[in-house]
Amino acid sequence: MTELLYLQDCYIKDFTAKVLEDFGDSVVLDRTAFYPGGGGQPNDEGWFLLDNLTKYEVKKVEKREDVVLHYINKEKSLNIVGKSIKGLLDWDKRYTYMRYHTAIHLLDALMRKNFGKAFLTGGQIYADKARVDVDYPDLNKNMMQQIEYMVNSEIKNGREVIIKFLSKKEAESIPDIARTKPGQELLKKLETVRVVEIVGLDVQMDGGTHVKNIKEIGGIRITNFENKGSHNKRIEFVLK
Repeated sequence: MTELLYLQDCYIKDFTAKVLEDFGDSVVLDRTAFYPGGGGQPNDEGWFLLDNLTKYEVKKVEKREDVVLHYINKEKSLNIVGKSIKGLLDWDKRYTYMRYHTAIHLLDALMRKNFGKAFLTGGQIYADKARVDVDYPDLNKNMMQQIEYMVNSEIKNGREVIIKFLSKKEAESIPDIARTKPGQELLKKLETVRVVEIVGLDVQMDGGTHVKNIKEIGGIRITNFENKGSHNKRIEFVLK
């Protein structure tokens, strides 16, 4: 089992861990701060440092049941099982993903608060932009300026973003804590639920990484709106 350090602290930039398995092109550690991807957020990238001498690039990370596989640029086993290794995150990429992910939560929360009928059905974060899909038949291009202003005004005011771990019973008592069908199915299986709260505005089940205050988002600029059907509108935005 791999201990997921990012679940408790999203700001860990480097860490040490023990190598549990070495498959040649990938390794499993006893603990990691690398996010393995999921929920529309890409996996982290970075480097491993062995014996403070040899540096290996980590480009792909994925979670398989209770372990996390880190794919590195080597072709055969290094015989390092049981050894200590240092992980270094590509912090610029990770922090960008954190800002985008929190911005998606904020956009979701404000549309729900102000429009009442807006429900996010999906989203994807990229290195230089993000998109959200919204089930809101009345949403149109003319509303984008209003939404952008609404989000940026809230960012300027600032709100804390905190991580909590709730029991299943506590989580199920919060309306709309699981926003997607996969999330609702997952909630049925969990005994402890990780939630991300934008204080005073939004609480939702989430396993990704986020900033500590929405001020860190900086601001957003909506760059595109697509009408993809009566129940699917797509908004794309970039960070300012």
